[in-house]
Amino acid sequence: MGDSSDTTARGGRLPRSARRAQLMEAAQSVFVEAGYHGAAMDEIAERANVSKPVLYQHFPGKLDLYLALLEHHTREVPELVNAALTSTEDNSDRVAAAISAFFQFVERKDAAFRMVFESDLINEPVVAARVERMGTLSATAVSEVIAEDTGLPPEQAMVLGVALVGMAQVVARFWVSQEPRMPRQEAERLVTVLGWRGIAGFPKTADQD
Repeated sequence: MGDSSDTTARGGRLPRSARRAQLMEAAQSVFVEAGYHGAAMDEIAERANVSKPVLYQHFPGKLDLYLALLEHHTREVPELVNAALTSTEDNSDRVAAAISAFFQFVERKDAAFRMVFESDLINEPVVAARVERMGTLSATAVSEVIAEDTGLPPEQAMVLGVALVGMAQVVARFWVSQEPRMPRQEAERLVTVLGWRGIAGFPKTADQD
C-alpha cells in the first residue's frame, strides 16, 4: 500500500473528486461481497491501493463511506426510472421502459442493487429512510403515468405505482439470481404484460369514484 499522502504512483496529487470516486468504487466492491458488517476499512484501502490515513481523509468512518454510496445509488434509481418514462410518449412503452430500468440496474457488473435492495444495514434508520425515499420517488413517477392513462385519483394511482415498482425490482432480482437465466428482454416482456394488463383493468372514465 502507499503512504499517507494523497498522491498518485508518479508523485502527483490526485484530484479530490477523482480520489473520492476511486475510494467509493473500491468500497462498493467490498460492501457487495461482504456486506456492511463484514467489510473492513483495511480491505477497502488495500483494494483502492491507498493507505488507511488517505481513506480516512475522505471518509471519517465506514458508515460515512457506506452512506455516500447508498446516497448515490438511491438517487440514481429514480433518475433511471424518470429517464425511462420520458423516453417515449406511449404510456404502455413508458411502463415497459421503467420496468426495463430495474432489470438493467440489477444486471450491472458493479452489483449496486445488492446495496440498495439487500442491505444488511436496513434496520439503521438513515439507511431505511434513503431506501424508502428511493422507492417513493420511483413509484410516484410511475403513478403519474398510470393516473394519466386510467384517470384514477392520485392516491389510487400511487398504490398501483408502488405495486408495479415493487414487482419490477423483486422479479428483476429473482431473474438475475437464476442460472441459466432467460434473456433479459423476455423477462422484461413477461413483467410488462402482467403489469400493463393489470393497469388496463382500470379503464379511463370521465367520472371516477
